[in-house]
Amino acid sequence: MMRIIIAWFLLMAGAMAAQTHAPVQEVETKGAVKDMVLAAGDRLIVGTGQSLLQVYDYVQKRFVKEIRIPDIKDFMGDTIPAHVSSVDYMDGRYLLLSDSGKGGYSDLRIHENNVTKQILGAEDQKAVIKARFIDKDHVLLGYLSDEVSLLDLRTKKELYLKQLNESKFSDFALNADRSLAAFSCESGEITVIETRTGKVVAHLSGQNVDNVFKVDIKKEYVVGGGKDRRASWYNWKSGKGGYFQASFMVYAAALSPSAERAAYAMDENDDISVYDLRLGSKIAVLKGQKSTINTIIFKNEQTVFAAGDGKRITIWKIK
Repeated sequence: MMRIIIAWFLLMAGAMAAQTHAPVQEVETKGAVKDMVLAAGDRLIVGTGQSLLQVYDYVQKRFVKEIRIPDIKDFMGDTIPAHVSSVDYMDGRYLLLSDSGKGGYSDLRIHENNVTKQILGAEDQKAVIKARFIDKDHVLLGYLSDEVSLLDLRTKKELYLKQLNESKFSDFALNADRSLAAFSCESGEITVIETRTGKVVAHLSGQNVDNVFKVDIKKEYVVGGGKDRRASWYNWKSGKGGYFQASFMVYAAALSPSAERAAYAMDENDDISVYDLRLGSKIAVLKGQKSTINTIIFKNEQTVFAAGDGKRITIWKIK
């Protein structure tokens, strides 16, 4: 009986600790958000479904730049907007990855000094799903086939090309200094690699048993959001991990800079649950997002950005 009372008390204490937060700001974009990164601490780089990259200054609370790429033709020959599905920024350079509209191959462009140059096009026959800068002259590419490569922008040559898993690629994320990347795929396994060499440093498995839609890596921790309704976490050095059960497929997951907090989109209401990984307990629920979430970003331990299939970026402050 005493054990039941203690267990009930702990459950109630945990429930009371999870405070509900409404947005402190909502930002309207010109197209459905396909990808978003935080650059230089204050600027959100946003890829949209309208052939457009937008730059939003979080401090000034306004959009400060737009980069437009050409529309594409679909398989029927109709002209449609390109989906800017992957974006990044480093040292004055913007990266834009989109569908070329031909054969399912990708289009990769770099924008610098108000000039946009094409790096890869349909003729290169690259089925790239995601791209991120490693430094100003090198871009990490994640292929549909779950291959990874490091592209030298100066020579347009891949310095390595490595198969990580036989399953279809889902996502990858970089750590703070871009030296490591965590890759996820349909198998549920997460692979951590050195970005400069492609060397695999960890295979993480057991916490997800199906497609891991989204992954993040900070310090020694990796989190994943799964089709199996599991919000997973690992210490990639030790391989130890666990998961939080969700009521819906987990399409987005993120870690705070300290890796002490993790955020997951865990239900059909597009709410975000924030957990303290040290305690294994939910500390906040973020409400107010009005579309299926595909991206969550911690600016710091208290500020959270999220975006989804709608034309809105939502911002919260938590304790």
